[in-house]
Amino acid sequence: METVSAIIPTWNRAALVESLLTNLAEQTQPPGQVIVVDNGSKDETQAVARRLGAEVVALPENRGFAAAVNEGIQRSNGEWILILNNDVRLEPDWIERLLSAAEQENAAFVVGRLLQEHDQATLDGSWDLVSRAAYAWRCGWGRKDEGIWRVRRKIQLAPMTAALFHRRVFDALGLLETRFESYYEDVDFGMRCAVAGFEGIYEPEAVALHSGKATLGKNGARVMYLSARNQVLLLAKHYPARTLRRFAWPIFVGQMLSLATTAKHGHFLSGVRGKIEALVRWRAFRKDLQCASRIEEAISESESEIRELQKKIGFDIYWRLYFSLVPPA
Repeated sequence: METVSAIIPTWNRAALVESLLTNLAEQTQPPGQVIVVDNGSKDETQAVARRLGAEVVALPENRGFAAAVNEGIQRSNGEWILILNNDVRLEPDWIERLLSAAEQENAAFVVGRLLQEHDQATLDGSWDLVSRAAYAWRCGWGRKDEGIWRVRRKIQLAPMTAALFHRRVFDALGLLETRFESYYEDVDFGMRCAVAGFEGIYEPEAVALHSGKATLGKNGARVMYLSARNQVLLLAKHYPARTLRRFAWPIFVGQMLSLATTAKHGHFLSGVRGKIEALVRWRAFRKDLQCASRIEEAISESESEIRELQKKIGFDIYWRLYFSLVPPA
């Protein structure tokens, strides 16, 4: 039987951690190791986790999602590493179905179908895609749970809300980018997977519920700031100068529309601050630039897939505007 280590990064959400640990214990194939990485909580998180049999890594302060996940990975012993937000609830056969799909497809990672907890007929997540502007789409978010979202498929970007990775992926690529703190660190890791040739599977028969950004709020100022900043940092880290020139117009359009999105949610200034902060830090991220020959191909393929899926399901306003202004990838 495959060994699984579950990693749960958390901050001040003892009740959610208790619910998730109980949920994991009820799986038809429960993880052999459960690690709760506590980002400096002031509530009863650590006591609850220990009472329910989890290993606890207690960080002195909130270091963000990526750093917490990395701490868990470094302490894990399973062949498979399961990364979970504290606000998900898994169907009893979720882990078993993911492992089965991964074995059948010889996949390096696998994710399932996420539904919104407050409206279980609506999709919360599936797999990720990213445009030439480094703006990511959580495919199907907010759409009715039907049709194409119920078909198994190969993927290259796995949302880390609830995802299972074989250890060999981290052995080959390293850990998550901690400088992102939270948000887009999984997109960054997915881009690294795509360039390195790792493929995953979306298994819709593995179903989970997600309450959605329980820690920072779905569209809070901090979320808008981090997302806006980290979109630009993706460009700095992954796009060589040649690619920046070739993708200049899509980048400009996509990033301006990104700011429009923050304005829509009432946090335009947070978005602007995020973009400015990214430009300040641009040079530091360029030092880690790896001029991978496949980055343009991988991102262009991803954007083309966004376009085709949007055609099938009806364009969201962001993508309608974006694709009306930029030529096909």
